[in-house]
Amino acid sequence: MKSIKKISPHFVLLLYVAVILYPFVFVILSSFKTNNQEIQSNPWGLPNVFTFSNYSEVWVKGKISVYFFNSLYLSLAAAVCGVILAAMMSFAITRMKFTKSSKWLYQFILVGMLIPGNALFIAQYILVADMGILGTHWALFLPYTAGAIPLSVLLVSAFMKAIPSEIEEAAVIDGLSAGGMFVRIILPLTVPALVTVFIVNFLGNWNEFLLSNFFLSKDSLKTLPTGMAGFRDAFQTNYALVCTGIIYSVVPVFILYAVLQEKIIAGLTAGSVKG
Repeated sequence: MKSIKKISPHFVLLLYVAVILYPFVFVILSSFKTNNQEIQSNPWGLPNVFTFSNYSEVWVKGKISVYFFNSLYLSLAAAVCGVILAAMMSFAITRMKFTKSSKWLYQFILVGMLIPGNALFIAQYILVADMGILGTHWALFLPYTAGAIPLSVLLVSAFMKAIPSEIEEAAVIDGLSAGGMFVRIILPLTVPALVTVFIVNFLGNWNEFLLSNFFLSKDSLKTLPTGMAGFRDAFQTNYALVCTGIIYSVVPVFILYAVLQEKIIAGLTAGSVKG
């Protein structure tokens, strides 16, 4: 009985992993196949001949390269700016105690987490139209950056609260200003939380569809999710090419997580336990 109890959780986890991964395995295998007939006749089998021409065709003919780099620099830029703003706001709220109302300011920022992003769509559309940036990447960059602030402040501030106050006192004695303390002491100590926030923001920006679909009309400015929507229609008779485009959209996420996974886990666990 004891052996069964030990094995059963692992079996359940393996079953869960299989259910999660089987669509991805199907997409990978299909991306190397040549036509729909091969995919339909043998969906889970290996390709008769591994062909890499699908990847070059999708990259050039399908304009995935344009959509890919649009998403990449928008997601990176907004995520980096979101991390910087969240770090500065969290430092001011949790460490500086500039006013007695800092607690209320913190709670006001967190209220943004209670408002669904889609509920603000019309207001955001009117705002970017009035600003004259509709149809440009600024129409996505600003909402991406601002929309990530509440959750980012929650995670970073929880981490900063755990930093001993004695470190600040020693920095003041050494003559550091508030800015110097923030850059030279607080930021390096908060790296795990900042990496976690960066990944969360990047993934949200990378997968965002609604704003990019309505705020951008030029094909050369579209991001990967909106470009893939049109790409799927353009190649609806060739599922191999569609699956190849999906691979391009998920590979950067896997690489980013594989490189930074230790920092992500450290940031989440430290923030949840100490905060």
